[in-house]
Amino acid sequence: MEAKPKVNGGVKDGKQNRRMPAIHGPTNPMVTPLLTDLYQFTMAYAYWKAGKHKDRAVFDLYFRRNPFGGEYTVFAGLEECIRFIANFKLSKEDIAFIRECLSPTCEDGFFEYLGGIDCSDVEVYAIAEGSVVFPKVPLMRIEGPVAVVQLLETPFVNLINFASLVTTNAARHRFVAGKNKLLLEFGLRRAQGPDGGVGASRYCYMGGFDATSNCAAGKLFGIPLRGTHSHAFVSSFTGPDEITEKSLKSQDGSKVCKDFVSLTQTWLSKLKRLSSSEGVFGETNQSELAAFVSYALAFPNNFLALVDTYDVMRSGVPNFCAVALALNDMGYRAKGIRLDSGDLAYLSCETRKFFQTIEKEFQIPDFGNTGITASNDLNEETLDALNKQGHEVDSFGIGTNLVTCFAQPALGCVFKLVEINNQPRIKLSEDVSKVSIPCKKRSYRLYGKEGYALVDIMSGENEPPPKAGQRILCRHPFNESKRAYVVPQRVEDLIKCYWPGSAEKEREELPTLVEIRDHCMKQLEQMRTDHMRRLNPTPYKVSVSTKLYEFIHFLWLNEAPVGELQ
Repeated sequence: MEAKPKVNGGVKDGKQNRRMPAIHGPTNPMVTPLLTDLYQFTMAYAYWKAGKHKDRAVFDLYFRRNPFGGEYTVFAGLEECIRFIANFKLSKEDIAFIRECLSPTCEDGFFEYLGGIDCSDVEVYAIAEGSVVFPKVPLMRIEGPVAVVQLLETPFVNLINFASLVTTNAARHRFVAGKNKLLLEFGLRRAQGPDGGVGASRYCYMGGFDATSNCAAGKLFGIPLRGTHSHAFVSSFTGPDEITEKSLKSQDGSKVCKDFVSLTQTWLSKLKRLSSSEGVFGETNQSELAAFVSYALAFPNNFLALVDTYDVMRSGVPNFCAVALALNDMGYRAKGIRLDSGDLAYLSCETRKFFQTIEKEFQIPDFGNTGITASNDLNEETLDALNKQGHEVDSFGIGTNLVTCFAQPALGCVFKLVEINNQPRIKLSEDVSKVSIPCKKRSYRLYGKEGYALVDIMSGENEPPPKAGQRILCRHPFNESKRAYVVPQRVEDLIKCYWPGSAEKEREELPTLVEIRDHCMKQLEQMRTDHMRRLNPTPYKVSVSTKLYEFIHFLWLNEAPVGELQ
């Protein structure tokens, strides 16, 4: 992959020198240096008291298990971390509050120290946001004075955990639904508060959804908005007599229908006479028809009706079709219907047949392809079941199970010290999955002949990088019998510098949300489908180099206490 030219103060981008763009603060104003756990400040004081607060530390942020019983995760939340670190500064009010929270024996010099710290001596290296990632591989590597970096731990984990979880959930829904279905995020009302709602809309879009109902997210992030009406709108009407303004100008402005209600009623009568509609419906609900007509008069270019308030096939669909055909006479094309209850597979198929019959009988081009949207507490399992049953749904509106990550509430990111003052450190545990991988590392992704990712490999910072066409021994970090040679066709260096200590220094630019979404979609396409499937997915291999493997076990033996039998 050809590297993009970098831009910074003093570095040419091909034509001229220009500075890196400024980095604004976090989207959420609650993300401040106080969005952390108290023990970060108690440790900072203990470091300062011991004279260790400036010790150069390296921390890895990673997770131990993929969510939702799957074998992949999508990394998200990086931009908010960089926004936070670029504007990190404790105010006088913040410091006064911390002083009240800590022991009265804490010395004044510590609080003076807090007033002077920022992140100008911190460096952040990370995998690109929107990338497919796997357990144990560092998503972020944070280097800097140990006291300062520990103050970043809780906000960083907080910003990455939910973002990555909901982006992964969205990507999983996209995979099951398929590339050609329109996915709409409708979760705001069921989300865990305003923060959860706005964040979920952003990261669902990143994970492959096409639009949201959330107006705030649309404004903040430029996400396309979608929405029509609820059952309340339909049931608020009692009949066509309520409609006072009945005229509608044609789409091209050449004519005016003075009584659009009568035009709709005429079409409804024609539908009743269709031989194929005998026994399907008789008298439709007239209050529902009035609601549909009113909505069509308000939005003739975007008419989409919720058809299950009373009865889908005996009222909702015929009423919709009557209005849609009347709109067609005036040069407009109805968008479609939404199903929010019932047997979605059966109802969508029956509706499609009805649309196709109308197209054939009345010679209305493409009416048979009128859109069908489905909602009603959908999730991965429901989408999979619909695919197996066979359905005619074009788009899905998904809310509660998506934005709340109902199937799994947290990702479980961790933030572990791997090096201090150039001395590698390891965290041991009787649970091997909790043993950390020490030292400053590089991470690479090795691709095979067919273009799919084969394995991720970690190596020491100073080891030569793997090369395409070179035979590489990939070892499991902890199981000596699990090892394999790989001859990659392509090697991707996963870790880039996103914060070098200043917004003006050379670094990776933060991409737009659309660019991150595109990157995510490309990443998912580079994964084998057996890694992505819902049931019994194949585990993706994460490995270490031979040198790193040997060093892990040397340090493990060196740090583990030796027991004594008596």
